[in-house]
Amino acid sequence: MAVTEPVPARVDATGKAGLLALVDHAVGEGWTLQAACEVLKISRRRVERWQSRRTNLEDRRPGGVAVNSLLADEVAAILAVFDEWGERDRSHRRLAHRGSYVGRFWASPSTVRRILIESDKHFRPLPKLVRGERKPFPEWASYRPNSIWIYDTTHFMRCGAKVLIIEDLVSRKWLTHLVSSEETSTQVQAGFTTALEAEGLLEAALARAASGRVDPNTDDGVSPILLAVSDNGSQMIATGTRQFMAMLAIAQHFGRPSTPTDQAWIESLNGTLKAEWPHLLAITDPAVLRAELDRIQVEYNTVRLHSSIGYVTPDDEHQGRGEAIRAARRKGLHDAHQRRLAHHRQQRNNQIHNHRPDPPGVD
Repeated sequence: MAVTEPVPARVDATGKAGLLALVDHAVGEGWTLQAACEVLKISRRRVERWQSRRTNLEDRRPGGVAVNSLLADEVAAILAVFDEWGERDRSHRRLAHRGSYVGRFWASPSTVRRILIESDKHFRPLPKLVRGERKPFPEWASYRPNSIWIYDTTHFMRCGAKVLIIEDLVSRKWLTHLVSSEETSTQVQAGFTTALEAEGLLEAALARAASGRVDPNTDDGVSPILLAVSDNGSQMIATGTRQFMAMLAIAQHFGRPSTPTDQAWIESLNGTLKAEWPHLLAITDPAVLRAELDRIQVEYNTVRLHSSIGYVTPDDEHQGRGEAIRAARRKGLHDAHQRRLAHHRQQRNNQIHNHRPDPPGVD
């Protein structure tokens, strides 16, 4: 019977003995060893290896020492360098290069990792940054448009521009932006002056600051005109910015250091701006960038539906139309649901009536 499949890669001792018996019989009948192996679909070298150890055909277990295994002094050197540099390097890859850098051992990162695991040596993890609790907004800052503004600077590297953007935290309205080649207190002052003028708040802010009673913590004090939220950028915490904010009765609120989620609202706007209008990243002329931002600001505020305010536009929310639009949508969904129910009920009743048999005696 012809052999159709090659001999498997692993064969137990009984199988090897059977194959050798077939080979011996074929050779005894005048076949060459090569011809017998070709018929059995097994390599001649494999058969010769089995023939050389007929008395023990069990698979040999791997053992011994690999020819490229580390020497004892190399293992000791790896462990010694770990003890000296492990606290500093904190990585088996860095430690492997440290060994050659200081001339103590030469081994691959994977080898160093294996030796450390076998020796129960472990790098101490980097300490986690412990952040304090997020500071809440002051009680006087009501959750309504033009009560809390948030601002940040985002970069457009191709044209070397820094863009300050101010957003209303409640309505998500993009209030203003300022394109500049640097990040300074002057940029912040110019941006807030423009936004206050556009919202009709500049005169009120100056008058409130001039009253000298801007202190929400006293009985006869008045609240600031609004709260300005930002990170701890140098232009935000600068003395010039602080003095300007005080002059306009604006209170400042800073997020925790290295915690951009404390300013998630403006970070989201910056991310959306670059994700939905990626051509901005390719602009090389600041004047072109400024013109495009002017155009996109209008679209963002009056056309784009914003998910975090119930899929109305920021301008709708800022002008107080948002809740009415959301209520109208809820009513529209309810009415449509009721209309569909009534239609399908009527359809079902008609089907029942059409299939009802006529009473006896009716022609």
